[in-house]
Amino acid sequence: MTTAIVRARQPEATVRMGTVMSIPALLRSFGVDPEVVLGEIGCDVALFDDPDRRMSLAAHNRIVEHCAMRTHCPHFGLLVGQQDGLESLGLVGLLVKHSPDVGTALERLVRHLAVHVRGACARLTLTERLAILTWELYAPGLDAVELVGDGAIAVYCNILHELCGPDWRPAEVHLARRTPADTGPYRRFFRVPLRFDAEEFALLFPRRWLSHRLPPVD
Repeated sequence: MTTAIVRARQPEATVRMGTVMSIPALLRSFGVDPEVVLGEIGCDVALFDDPDRRMSLAAHNRIVEHCAMRTHCPHFGLLVGQQDGLESLGLVGLLVKHSPDVGTALERLVRHLAVHVRGACARLTLTERLAILTWELYAPGLDAVELVGDGAIAVYCNILHELCGPDWRPAEVHLARRTPADTGPYRRFFRVPLRFDAEEFALLFPRRWLSHRLPPVD
């Protein structure tokens, strides 16, 4: 007698289009036609009309990678992330925004990020003086992880600025990628010490910001 082993089917790794809505405009800023560039990989530019439409993470990463190649911009993923914030996360962004303080907001982001993206996760770790917000792409077999990781940390940075205001600044940024030939775009955006070739993508900032109260939202 044999016993059949039934393995649970893992949910497909997908992400909302809200995370890449800026790509057509970015392509135009480089002087290239988004319909042509996206069409080269079978992507209809009309897909970018609905931020709640879902696409596979593999397709998402392929789009970012192809755009980086066609614009000759190795930090294209960073540029995409710079355009995003809480609004790009849809319902998750609203939940985060409707929080009493920054600590609660980040706990909600970590807990409910799967509503926005399946195949990646956030983690909040606390030390005596620092809060460490990390991003991990755990879906296997994906390309362009470095490009997408750049963008994810840029989004984290924008979110913390939205929650804390203009006085907030990270203590350090860790990037799990090779040091690029030109680090200027990263230094100009983050404006803090950067650690390339790190073990993980992470944003480090003073722990005291977690108690920062958020204004009431209607």
